[in-house]
This record gives sequence, structure tokens and C-alpha cells, in this order.
Amino acid sequence: MLGPVTMTRAIITIDTELSASRQAAGMTPDENLRLSITGDTPGGERGVGWMMDRMEARGIRGVFFVDPMPGLVHGRALVARMVEPIVARGHEVQVHIHSEWLDWVTDSPVDGRRGRQIGDFSLEDQTLLIGWAQDALTEAGAARPTAFRAGNYGANDDTLRALAALGMRWDSSFNADYLGRPCHISLPPDTIDPVPAAGVIEAPVAGIWDRPGHFRPAQVCALSATEMVEGLRFAASQGQHSFVVVTHSFEMLSRDRRRPNGLVMRRFEALCDAIADDPRVTPSGFADLPEPGEAGPRDRLPPSRLRTGWRMAEQAWGAIRYEQALRPA
Repeated sequence: MLGPVTMTRAIITIDTELSASRQAAGMTPDENLRLSITGDTPGGERGVGWMMDRMEARGIRGVFFVDPMPGLVHGRALVARMVEPIVARGHEVQVHIHSEWLDWVTDSPVDGRRGRQIGDFSLEDQTLLIGWAQDALTEAGAARPTAFRAGNYGANDDTLRALAALGMRWDSSFNADYLGRPCHISLPPDTIDPVPAAGVIEAPVAGIWDRPGHFRPAQVCALSATEMVEGLRFAASQGQHSFVVVTHSFEMLSRDRRRPNGLVMRRFEALCDAIADDPRVTPSGFADLPEPGEAGPRDRLPPSRLRTGWRMAEQAWGAIRYEQALRPA
């Protein structure tokens, strides 16, 4: 156990993944990579490179939860193309898995068994799949991963046991908004600080109360800049161990991934500014995250009709501004 936590650790996590739906539609891996990871648009790249630029400008190292499962379909060289640009710039790579990619695999680590969520598999199969992913990322140039997030947050207690058996220390699959659909980790929905669970430490996705009794996760496309910044500040005022934020490698784009989404981009930049400017907050990854001590009473940012109403109006405006010209991918 490390020493006591004196600052709130802000962890920006980026689920970095190719699109299984675009794979099903026949998209080539090169095009999938371009739309899902690098975020190529006529106005420039808005994918992982753009995010690293913004984080680095504010002294932040991101945590990229990279899904190597497409490597089972298209070869491990594709995994290296996902991992190498991140490692080259000193950001952190951890394990992410979308098991629906097994639908296209001929030489499967689990002998052809399939499931939409990692939690759909037995403990033995989960251990095999996560171990394969851990090896694939290491072979691609990442440091040995020590943290995991399930695709769709679809983990269960066996997932945590599999991580422990593989020597991994952290999981961040617990999202109270997904509890029971499809997250089946046996923790109460009001879990805020990291807690020991089934041999690892569970670092829950942060969030706020956006209306009485309703949790809204700290995902860049889900909270307004005001909600995100005030949620982070409230966590710091309570001395919370950490504040885990989620985004995706393609989240700065319109849903068809053809144009930048300026609304979400501004939220991401506001988050980076808030982390850098608050003396009670320090950026962190999982590689340097201290283990939690004994937590005191915790709560999330209380609801505000004004904040929630503003976000709903902002979301509606963003849909008109950035999504109305959607074209099929």
C-alpha cells in the first residue's frame, strides 16, 4: 500500500477501437482504422493524435484502452498500427476487449465460442481472451498492461478474477449507468472511490447526479463542459481518490465519422484545462496510480435543473449542427 492520497487523480481514458459494425458491413481494416482511430476528415485528423495534442499541451498523459481483437481477424500488424503512435508519444496503453470480433475469427483462442460481452464467457475463456489481448498489446510495443476495461462495460466478477490470475491490478469496467445492462460486477451503484474486488482494484467510471437519483457518467459526449468541470471540482473538494473520465477514439467526430464535432471537441479541451488549472487535481494513469486508502463518505455532484437543461439544449443544438447531414458510412 502506498502513502495517503493528497490530491484527486484525474484519469482521461480513451477506449480505442475499430468498429465491429463497419467490419460487418464489409469495410476494409484500413478504412476502419482511418475512421475509428486516426479520425481523418477533410479538415484534418480528429482522432487519437488530436487528443494527444490537446492533452500534452496541458501536461496530461492519457490512458488508451486499446482493443486488439481485430488482430485475430486481420493480423497483429493491425494492432501495431493502433498501438505504436500512442506509445511513441509516451501515453499509456491498457487492455480493452470487444468480444463480438470473434464472429469473424477462424483461429480462436476459445475454440470458436462466441459472446457479445466478455462476461458472457466462462472464467477460463475470459482468462484466455484477456491473456491473448495482453500479449498482443505487449508484442505491439506497449508496456505490459496492468489495467482493463470491458467493451460495453460488459464485465462480471469472473472478469475480475481472470484479471487477478493474469497479474493485472486495475479494472475500470464498473459504470453505474450500465449496472445490470450489461455490467454485472457485484458492487453497489453508489461506489465512487476505487475499491478492492475479486483480487483486483475496481476504479469506477466517474459521474454526477443529473437529476435526483439518476447517475450520468463522466463521458465527454454525455456531459456538458460545465457538468464535467463542476463534477471534477466537486470530487476534488471531497478529496476523492480519482475521477475517471471516458471518451472514445472516434468521439470527436460526427456519428458517421466524416466531420469534426466541434461541441464534443470543446468539451474535451475544457476538461483538459480544468485538470491542469485546479491545484487539488493531478493527471494520472493507471501505471502510476496509488492504491486507495480508507475512503470517507463520498457523494457525486448534486443535480441542477439549470445544468441539466442547458446540456439537453446543447445536445439538441449539436445534433442539428453536426449530425443533420449524416451519410451512410
